[in-house]
Amino acid sequence: MKPSLSLALLMFFEAFTVLFAQPRFSSETDTKALLEFKSQAAENNTEVLSSWNSSSPLCSWTGVTCGRKRERVVSLDLGGFKLAGVISPSIGNLSFLRVLNLADNSFTSTIPGEIGHEVPSELGSLSKLVILSLATNNLTGKFPASLGNLTSLQKLDFAYNDMEGEIPDDVARLTQMVFFQISQNGFSGVFPHALYNISSLESLSLGGNSFTGELRADFGDLLPNLRTLLLGENRFTGAIPITLTNISSLGRFDISSNNLTGSIPLSFGKLPNLWWLGIAQNALGNNSFSDLEFLHGLSNCTQLEFLDAGYNRLGGELPASTANLVHKCIIWGMTQLQKIHLNSNSFQGRIPKSIGGCRNLLDLWIDTNKLNGSIPREILQIPSLTYLDLSNNVLTGSFPEEVGKLELLVGLAASDNKLSGRIPQTLGGCLSLEFLYLQGNSFEGAVPDISRLVSLSNVDFSRNNLSGGIPQYLAKFPQLKNLNLSMNKFEGSVPTTGVFRNATEVSVFGNKNLCGGIREMQLKPCVASRPRKPLSIRKKIASGVGIGKKKNNTSSTNLSHSTTMGKFYEKLSYKELYDATGGFSSDNLIGSGNFGNVFKGVLGHDNKLVAVKPEDPSRALTIPEKLNVAIDVGSALEYLHDHCHDAIAHCDLKPSNVLLDDDLTAHIGDFGLARLLYKFDRESFLSQFSSAGVRGTIGYAPPEYGMGGQPSIKGDVYSFGVLLLEMFTGKKPTDESFSGDYNLHSYAKSVLSGDEKERGSSNAVDEWLRLVLQVGIRCAEEYPRDRMGMAEALRELVSIRSKFFSTKTNIEELSPRDAVQSSPQEWMLSADMHTM
Repeated sequence: MKPSLSLALLMFFEAFTVLFAQPRFSSETDTKALLEFKSQAAENNTEVLSSWNSSSPLCSWTGVTCGRKRERVVSLDLGGFKLAGVISPSIGNLSFLRVLNLADNSFTSTIPGEIGHEVPSELGSLSKLVILSLATNNLTGKFPASLGNLTSLQKLDFAYNDMEGEIPDDVARLTQMVFFQISQNGFSGVFPHALYNISSLESLSLGGNSFTGELRADFGDLLPNLRTLLLGENRFTGAIPITLTNISSLGRFDISSNNLTGSIPLSFGKLPNLWWLGIAQNALGNNSFSDLEFLHGLSNCTQLEFLDAGYNRLGGELPASTANLVHKCIIWGMTQLQKIHLNSNSFQGRIPKSIGGCRNLLDLWIDTNKLNGSIPREILQIPSLTYLDLSNNVLTGSFPEEVGKLELLVGLAASDNKLSGRIPQTLGGCLSLEFLYLQGNSFEGAVPDISRLVSLSNVDFSRNNLSGGIPQYLAKFPQLKNLNLSMNKFEGSVPTTGVFRNATEVSVFGNKNLCGGIREMQLKPCVASRPRKPLSIRKKIASGVGIGKKKNNTSSTNLSHSTTMGKFYEKLSYKELYDATGGFSSDNLIGSGNFGNVFKGVLGHDNKLVAVKPEDPSRALTIPEKLNVAIDVGSALEYLHDHCHDAIAHCDLKPSNVLLDDDLTAHIGDFGLARLLYKFDRESFLSQFSSAGVRGTIGYAPPEYGMGGQPSIKGDVYSFGVLLLEMFTGKKPTDESFSGDYNLHSYAKSVLSGDEKERGSSNAVDEWLRLVLQVGIRCAEEYPRDRMGMAEALRELVSIRSKFFSTKTNIEELSPRDAVQSSPQEWMLSADMHTM
């Protein structure tokens, strides 16, 4: 018995030793694997993996998360860290790994000097892996068959790479898969048969590849839980499977840019959750009146926001409202519609007035059809309308004056119709307009006053009967890069500044009475006209200061905008101005804006008319009040960026656009430059409506705007950072002490770097201020990719306030997104139409 007992004890102690030695051994295994990964990952930013060294605990390394019970790596999140090189096969040794995110980097699949490394097959040994994201890299090669071993995998994302080949049948073993995305690659073959076996799928994206063949007729019965199905930009043929309409959970369906034929299933109306239907750029329909019957069925899809059936063979007349549905939107009941794309078909008849019932509409593209009649005034009264394309139809009559009510309109196209009359003067009220195409009509008369449309970048008035002079103010439009005035009856001199300096950006041929311009335009020289008699000194002064005598025979005085004389100041007391304006009476209020109210007044015995803007006395804000203001502004920006259907960029955040109410609650004002950010607009509209940059305000506008960059929420973050640094350093970004590379951002960094040396002394910066400046610095980084997100900046500021000052609200009230949500609003922020 004793020998047996000894053997048992020996076995016990041996097992005990192994039990306690294993975690240490495994932790070392993870450490070795990650250091091997680091050795093959080239860093564009050397600070990213600086913590990955033997002197720091493994679980404190950047991007590394360990489990609670064991010091084993369960998550490796290095998304967006600008890493390059290759993905080391050593990753396969992280046996407890559940999340692997290497997306948004520049990893490749080739080791220099060697034959290829594809996505490492060793990843197939990560048996506990739940999430695998390698999207947006430079990966090549085929889909690893070994990934079929990852039976716990629920999310796989390989979008935006250069992978190719067919999807292996081993994928059929991934029976827990919920999210599968391989869009924007070079995969080929028929629709992967293995995917038909994964009934758990909720989101499937194969867009932007080279898949061919027909979809199975029982598609919808095999994948009954789909919420998102993106198959666009492939080479699928045949008909749309009718069984797709059996997937009651389906919300977003896009199969545009394929070679589909046949009719559009009428039973799409059975999908109560459908909010996106994209079937454009196929060969659907037969140019017959029956092609539009599917629209009647969609009346039950009350959640529908996006409908794109353009570039097909659809015929018939667009349906008008019926007696019992007269107050509904065009597609009856779909009052949530935001985008209607029915362009490039064979629709006939008139444009239904009932489209005006779509009060949330952003896009209306019905160009390139056979529509006739006049333009309904109702569609020009949709307050949200942003893009309107009526081009290439047979529309007649004048352009309605109601167009001036479209304050958010960015793109307007009505070219190549049979419109006539004058271009409405109200067009000058569309202050957001960037693209204006009215060519190929019979418009006549002078160009209306559009001098306030300073965001215009593309304008085409060619092939009309317009006359008069070319508006000189067009030369001052900072964004204007394409201007076509050819084949009209313009006369007089052509400007030589601004856009007119480049003959490749301006076309004026076919206007025989034009003269001047730059040499490349080859116009006749202008004959010098007899100079006018100059104004008297007295009149010049009156023009310069906006003061004129009140005449008995005139009810009002028009103030000239001449700037011949310099500024002229007249010293007046506050009492004189108070009396002149009737105590700043509201009866004398002639204007108000972000810079205050302006009052009309009458001065002195000679009754001089003056305009007076009183300055409100103010006091300095306390530190907690400044922090509250910063948090209020950050909360507003976070809402615009993250909680709207389409992200909105303010584009002109600065102190004068931050307004304080009586409770010192901050509000953002002046949305004149604000832009809805469309992440899925096609190249069309077409090449016409490409987004243009905005100028903003010097010192607060991000550097990329000055180089023609696109409006973005990252631009707002930069402006917020500058605003934050100005509030807490007391220096403006335009301070005279700044020049060259030395600016407010570098000044704030120097303050903090100097503080490191003074830490512990009486000269040290307070901890709260150091943390606030760090937020401002990280927001105002030169490159957009280096800036923190608005939500993160807001959390930091709220944390500072909670730690150092009394709070007036908590983080839950400011940012209600504590859990991952899946909603149409979330998907509206997708990178493009074929990606999730």
